[in-house]
Amino acid sequence: MSGGLSEPRRLLDDIGLSLVFLTRLRLPSSDFGGRSLAEAIWAAPFAGLAIAVIGALVYAIVGALGLAAGPAAALALAATMLVTGCLHEDGLSDIADGLGGGRTREKKLEIMRDSRIGAYGAAALGISLLIRWSALSELAGPGHIFLALLAAHAASRGLFGAFMHLLPPARSDGLSADAGSVTAETAVVGAALGAVALLALGLGGAIAAVILLGLLFAAFRALCLSQIGGQTGDTIGALQQLGEIAVLLVASACLS
Repeated sequence: MSGGLSEPRRLLDDIGLSLVFLTRLRLPSSDFGGRSLAEAIWAAPFAGLAIAVIGALVYAIVGALGLAAGPAAALALAATMLVTGCLHEDGLSDIADGLGGGRTREKKLEIMRDSRIGAYGAAALGISLLIRWSALSELAGPGHIFLALLAAHAASRGLFGAFMHLLPPARSDGLSADAGSVTAETAVVGAALGAVALLALGLGGAIAAVILLGLLFAAFRALCLSQIGGQTGDTIGALQQLGEIAVLLVASACLS
């Protein structure tokens, strides 16, 4: 590979930057070779791997203590949200409020920047939590929980680079605009890593998840272009949530 993806030091810098940006995990170094988020976004699936490990560990520990599958799944889900600081849940609620409550492009973007949550955002969060919890609670044992979380969190974050590459920023400022431009190579590497993680669901599950994610990606891309003219940090967060839900639904069918 060429450029920034060819040197081991830069690979580690990109993984570290992705971990620090997409989770609340902290590393000794905070420089990461001066790499930008756009350059490092290919490594987002590695952040998904870390999140999956933490969620599965929580499930295994509370399960070993005798907790039933339902409450154990709820605590595993809570752990994944805690380690990310609800970063993507915030994006989902903002998108739901903006697209649901705004009549014009400008009004939608204005609502998305409002820190208050409305009825659309609350409903979207409630549905997201319910679907993810119900899918996880159907799985038997920490092994299947880990496989499902790995596939869902890595693959959903593997979409980030492609989304940022294919859609222009909807604003001239903000997180997405500040991140910089994502190259086609970076987008492909991130998507490929996410696709590899889907093999945790088995070959049939991986194929089903790729098809479902592809359809979801295309539909959400078209929605963002028609409604706000591009992508923002909130749209990327919402895409992760939708992707995570899609993969967990496939996991519930393949692993339960």
